[in-house]
Amino acid sequence: MKEIENYIDTFPEATQEKLRDIYQIIKTEAPDSQESMSYGMPAFKLNKKPLVYFAAYKNHIGFYATPTGHEAFAEELSKYKQGKGSVQFPLNEPLPIDLIKRIVAFRVKENSKN
Repeated sequence: MKEIENYIDTFPEATQEKLRDIYQIIKTEAPDSQESMSYGMPAFKLNKKPLVYFAAYKNHIGFYATPTGHEAFAEELSKYKQGKGSVQFPLNEPLPIDLIKRIVAFRVKENSKN
C-alpha cells in the first residue's frame, strides 16, 4: 500500500529496514488482511477486526497486537518495555522476527474465529 510505503520512507534507512521486515511478515502471515493507516501508523484488519499495528519512534518500533496478542506471548515479550497492548522493540537490537511471525499468526487465527 502506497500510504504505508510513504510512511516507512520518512524514517532513517536502518529504521526503514526494520519497518519493511515487519510489513513483510504481516503480508506473508496475513495475506488476506486489509491495510490502512490508522492513528498515524500502518494498521491491518482481518475479517473487519483489528489485527496488528506498528510504528517507528526515535529509539524503538512499537508493535501493537491488541491485548490478546501480547498476553499469549507474555513470557517472551517480558524482556521488552511494554504498555497496554503494545511492546517496544529497541532500534539498537535485532528484531525478534520469529516471535513477530508467531504473534501475527496467532492474531490471524483469533480473527478467523466466528
